[in-house]
Amino acid sequence: MNYPHKSRSTLFRLGLHLLKVIPFPPTAVRWLIRLCLAIIVGKTPEKALTTLFLIENDLSTMIDRAAIQYGQGVHIKQELMGYHDFFIDRIKPGEKVLDIGCGNGALSNDMVQKSKAIVTGIDRVQKNIDNCRSLYHHPSLRFIYIDATRYLPDSDFDVIVMSNVLEHIENRRLFIINLLEKYQPSRLLIRVPMINRSWYAPMRKKLGLPYFSDNTHFIEYTVEVFMGEMEEFGLKICHYQINWGEIWAEVKV
Repeated sequence: MNYPHKSRSTLFRLGLHLLKVIPFPPTAVRWLIRLCLAIIVGKTPEKALTTLFLIENDLSTMIDRAAIQYGQGVHIKQELMGYHDFFIDRIKPGEKVLDIGCGNGALSNDMVQKSKAIVTGIDRVQKNIDNCRSLYHHPSLRFIYIDATRYLPDSDFDVIVMSNVLEHIENRRLFIINLLEKYQPSRLLIRVPMINRSWYAPMRKKLGLPYFSDNTHFIEYTVEVFMGEMEEFGLKICHYQINWGEIWAEVKV
């Protein structure tokens, strides 16, 4: 039977409520899920892969939510990946740092606390800035609500940090040129996702599915594409490393 979309949503909410109310043992839930997946895999390979990739989207969202709850409001990946150290180790005491797309502010705070830098974190989401201001109160740290693609704060900065930011910007060349002209920083510290992190991405593309790790990305990189883009922007890569399917790089003008 084909139900209207609203009816399907109602049924889903009802099923979710039953799972919360009735104490199904985890083994029983896993068995039911495996049974459903087995039925899906029984279809044609293309339909099976398409459906399984869509299920993976939902599962990844649920895992991220649980990981944020586990980390008491901060995604546990920040602790496990250890990427803060990449930025902290490359910033000197007293340097003025602009953290573009500061998100929850944890990296900005670490750069102040551990690098002894003077940090300005900016983000285009007001809720993020409000949360940052409520969590962190160091005198060398400030947070500003700004969309960096439209306006840049008036100040001097030695280092520009973009941790999983560049891929969200469509006109990256103009953006980088504006940064360099306004601040003339000594270096930029950049972290971006790689498109060839696994075979899932090209397979998703082949199936006509969204294949970036985030639907707000305009690009995801290979090392060659990243190097070419940095050269186009007039930047020189003095160090890069690949971790967790990402490129972490220090670049200079």
